[in-house]
Amino acid sequence: MAQGTTGTNQMSHVNPRDLYRWCKVPAEELAHHPGLRVRFCLVKDSEEMGSLMARELVAVIEENNARGKPTRAIIPCGPKCWYQPFTDLVNSGNLPLRNLTVFHMDECLDWQGRPLARNHPYNFRTFMEKYFYGGIKSELAVPEEQRYWLLPNTMDRVRAALDTAPVDITLGGWGQDGHVAYNQARRHPFSPITVEDVANSTIRIQDNNLDTILALGQRTFGAAYQFVPPMSVTLGVSECLSAKRVRVYSDTGAWKQTALRVALFSEPTPDYPMTLLQRHPDAMITATMETARHPIAENPDWELF
Repeated sequence: MAQGTTGTNQMSHVNPRDLYRWCKVPAEELAHHPGLRVRFCLVKDSEEMGSLMARELVAVIEENNARGKPTRAIIPCGPKCWYQPFTDLVNSGNLPLRNLTVFHMDECLDWQGRPLARNHPYNFRTFMEKYFYGGIKSELAVPEEQRYWLLPNTMDRVRAALDTAPVDITLGGWGQDGHVAYNQARRHPFSPITVEDVANSTIRIQDNNLDTILALGQRTFGAAYQFVPPMSVTLGVSECLSAKRVRVYSDTGAWKQTALRVALFSEPTPDYPMTLLQRHPDAMITATMETARHPIAENPDWELF
């Protein structure tokens, strides 16, 4: 294996024969598979997943409110299925969010590292203001000063605020390469990194990987990759995994299926940053049946070697 340019640990890469073996496991066997390296929950569909995700955050807020303690949460822009269930639980239960501090995971940027137009579909702040904050009763809402938006000019402020106290919970999704927030697999030919580099990564601005751009182009723009933001600013893995509990979810099917299998069965690798979840004492991955499926498992007659 090739040596990384920083740190002392060797880089790690996924062996295709191991990947084939992991992808052959039927979806319904994943949750109780003896080879799991991280806890896994299988749900039927987006509706069930969204309800579970919303209840996870509400439970933390309710517990801290009952103890007179603040809640600090790292929150993603997506998966989308949990916003309405969260709004309904807060409003119907008259759950005050005035002691909730929210750290937004990431934001997309244009090719010069600038914020996107307000109504660009990948402007995360616009989306979150509408779907996460917008439906909450005003008397219950998270105070504006406790909403930490991540941008190039707020990086130091967000870093300082995160350092003041522990984070209670990180919620998130994952990408096609297993990125949590925008912690993508780094594929720069002149500056490879080790898994320890990924684990210790912090808030930064970066170029988005070509496969990330193609995946998002297919998902949102009918494969018009030209409109996908080429840069991003993100919390690092160290910030995301600093929370007392970490929960990641996906209901977006095909483009998450292989990353899920690697996360469940591989040792930590910089090729798939979410494999670092297995180092966390209270992490769980949740996926819908569509995301847990894999075409290799469903085509056992394929000969790939």
